[in-house]
Amino acid sequence: MALTSAEDEVRTVCSALPEVTERLSHGSPAFFVRGKKTFVMLMVDGHHDAGFPQLWCAAAAGSQQELIAADPERFFRPPYVGHRGWLGVRLDRDPDRAEIAEVCTDAYRAVAPAALVARLDGGG
Repeated sequence: MALTSAEDEVRTVCSALPEVTERLSHGSPAFFVRGKKTFVMLMVDGHHDAGFPQLWCAAAAGSQQELIAADPERFFRPPYVGHRGWLGVRLDRDPDRAEIAEVCTDAYRAVAPAALVARLDGGG
């Protein structure tokens, strides 16, 4: 998957989630629930000395360690937010659409209020 395709997929998935907005944060596209809580950051040009395109995503407790242990070539602990359990995903390793959608949706679930998660699940 080319980066523009991965970038487009992130935007498509995130913008379809309830009450999500996109705006720049620290110079990179970021996605917010109700305009306040960041759940995904898209680092198109990489970050500092990690020059590969990447996603930084909120994650459920324990997910970061589990995914990094399972595939350390694809997943990593991002700077600044990794200590809070956020997950880094390399976009230069041919991620598929299902993987991008799952990671972004899981990130949304990790920060969205219960009412919005219920709406996502068709219950509200």
